[in-house]
Amino acid sequence: MMQAFSLDRPERLRAHLALDRALYEVRADGQGGTHWQHVSAKDLGAFEHAVEPPPFSAKSFFFAERELLFRFDGGRFYSAMPEVTPQVLFGVHACDLVAVAYQDRFFAADPHYQARRRATLLVGVDCLHSCQGGFCSLLDSGPAVHGDSADLILLPRGDEASDWLLLVASEAGRNALHGLRLPPAECDWQAERVANSHCVAAEQGEQQEVSAGIVALNNDSIADTVWDALGLRCLGCSGCTSVCPTCSCFAPLDRPSGQDGVQRERVWDSCLYEGFQREASGHNPSAGPGQRVQRFWTHKFGDAFKERFERYGCVGCGRCDRVCPGGIGVHGVMHKVSLR
Repeated sequence: MMQAFSLDRPERLRAHLALDRALYEVRADGQGGTHWQHVSAKDLGAFEHAVEPPPFSAKSFFFAERELLFRFDGGRFYSAMPEVTPQVLFGVHACDLVAVAYQDRFFAADPHYQARRRATLLVGVDCLHSCQGGFCSLLDSGPAVHGDSADLILLPRGDEASDWLLLVASEAGRNALHGLRLPPAECDWQAERVANSHCVAAEQGEQQEVSAGIVALNNDSIADTVWDALGLRCLGCSGCTSVCPTCSCFAPLDRPSGQDGVQRERVWDSCLYEGFQREASGHNPSAGPGQRVQRFWTHKFGDAFKERFERYGCVGCGRCDRVCPGGIGVHGVMHKVSLR
């Protein structure tokens, strides 16, 4: 059972957590956008929980875009574990926290990912309204933060957010509050969260095309001509895979190091690139763009992946819709494949 406390200002919690950890929060960049930025304990800026999730999720905090894995000097191998410091991600949306939990399973045996993950405290925040194009309610990835996906949860009480509740969801979260005196909450916060979730679900609607598209995809009832038509609209830009919070494709990159040595790096890759699956023999099982688009969406909504990871690989954040220049983000694709 989670504990609940009254919190007058989220900035008070933020300052407390930033005393002995590097803290990151999504803020405006001064150029019309937002991104994750470092915030010190002395920063007095107001915490602003935006309805829209940031363009980029928290994925890169654990799965680096580029990192060194090991070195070989010609005679011996040397591992290259990342240097990690305790950090806090403050104000993470529910969908992005579910995506982190998904990546936790995918990278369960990866020491680089796990080193960063163990050093991280996750502070989530419930959403009171739906983001544009979001459908987290359909996929059970929001709008309320799952208790097993965060350490602490901020609950704004009303649109003005002049009053907050703080929910403690893990032992790490409880330990992080040491020295911060907060009064226990005396309201029925459980019912409040349920009511908020119903409100967001009503805003998002039934999402019938998405539901029908998932069924069609898993029934293997989508004609190849449909995938080929969608493939013609894919520019292979990797925008969707870069912003998707659960995408985890990577490629090894070997580079010379010293006179006789070599170093191996891991870099983000995309299954929508033409050469992603090309084999050493030259055979490419996903040579056509339609095949690659089909593969991508099968990974997002295939029942086999749901069985393995206990949920679909899409969390309903809608980022792919916003970034795709070809108009084949999730809603564009689901509209097409549901028309059978």
